[in-house]
Amino acid sequence: MSSNSKEAILAAARRTAQAHGYSGLNFRDLAAEVGIKAASIYHHFPSKADLGAAVARRYWEDSTAALEALLAESSDPVRALRQYPDTFRKALENDNRMCLCSFMAAETDDLPDAVKKEVQTFADVNVAWLNKVLSAADAVSSEESERRARAIFAAVAGAQLMARSRSDISLYDALIDSYRVAGLLPS
Repeated sequence: MSSNSKEAILAAARRTAQAHGYSGLNFRDLAAEVGIKAASIYHHFPSKADLGAAVARRYWEDSTAALEALLAESSDPVRALRQYPDTFRKALENDNRMCLCSFMAAETDDLPDAVKKEVQTFADVNVAWLNKVLSAADAVSSEESERRARAIFAAVAGAQLMARSRSDISLYDALIDSYRVAGLLPS
């Protein structure tokens, strides 16, 4: 089986997990979507836990790269902070999906440890990036920076969850605007 098949499986699993979480990952359905036999998936991913961990790892790695690119492109940390919610908005724009790791975090009691670790890493890299950018922007004191980073991450993820539950991206935008008015995010 080629690496193209592995990438196709990961892409299909990502779409599925963004719409249905870890519990929605099903080898038979993924194989049908990719156009291979279900047994072929086991060649790359011996178990559902292996697949879930690989998908979550790829998701946070891609997210980290996107956040670093966002900062590099703007070279203005305040502008990067303003654009941060757009990274979550993109999932809603894609058939009302949501952040894969947020979805899986809600399933934490049912996640294998390897998947749980990757999901937690997603939150950690987002908070670390926000902390770094808040410090670079001189937006808050260094003592307050990590607390604010956690609050921003939680608020943006929560706004995405509320908007998805109502299939209303305008609700997401309104919540993000309210965070700006309240001073949580730069306006």
